[in-house]
Amino acid sequence: MSTMTEAPVGDVVLSLTGVNKRFGAVQALTDVHMEVRAGEVVALVGDNGAGKSTLVKVISGVYQPDGGDITFAGRKVSVGGPSQAQALGIATVFQDLALCDNLDVVANLFLGQERANAHVLNEVEMEKEAWRLLRTLSAKIPSVRIPIAALSGGQRQTVAIARSLVGNPKVVMLDEPTAALGVAQTAEVLNLVERLRETGLGVILISHNMADVQAVADRIVVMRLGRNAAEFRVEEASTEQLVAAITGASDNVVAARAERRKESHDG
Repeated sequence: MSTMTEAPVGDVVLSLTGVNKRFGAVQALTDVHMEVRAGEVVALVGDNGAGKSTLVKVISGVYQPDGGDITFAGRKVSVGGPSQAQALGIATVFQDLALCDNLDVVANLFLGQERANAHVLNEVEMEKEAWRLLRTLSAKIPSVRIPIAALSGGQRQTVAIARSLVGNPKVVMLDEPTAALGVAQTAEVLNLVERLRETGLGVILISHNMADVQAVADRIVVMRLGRNAAEFRVEEASTEQLVAAITGASDNVVAARAERRKESHDG
């Protein structure tokens, strides 16, 4: 069985080419392309209605694309549903986290994927594996037997991310993981994203928060009106450029800045 650290950093693990998706009269995605490498964090940004959520649902098997190709680990695939995406090695942590407040951390991590011997739950094995996953993330969880209801927002996000690792995925998608978190908890979650990268996973981070994106992403893919609008390496992109690409004012803003630079240089 493959482990998370096998993929050499730099290999393309997920590639989308010419992906289209229509809902009735609405063209939600048009000729979208994106690739994610092992050990890389790719941020997917865009305004409301830019197509980010639709694209995430296509990758995670919730929606079927109307056209285009998805290549995973070097072969063309059709993602027939969320369980098929998971079996392939694509894990998704949606914004609502889908955790059961009344169950403890172990039960949440293995919900629907319980380990059993002769139809009896193997609690010891699941508890050991729970600690191993949390250690992989250097997570700050006081006990794996604590109910989810007793955890902070950042700790809940940690459990949801740890659960996504149960099947040894190659790609993990995080949908707005820092939404509604305070400063300390946001820092905690961004550390988790760094840890995912360090273990050799490809990470897709969907976020509205430009500071978070610039803190952990390697590349930033900007979507606008269901299309690719721009792509930046994080060290090359200023917040102004990102905002301009997201809002569609990039040409004017970039041209104006270039003109100002030229004037100050000439002067």
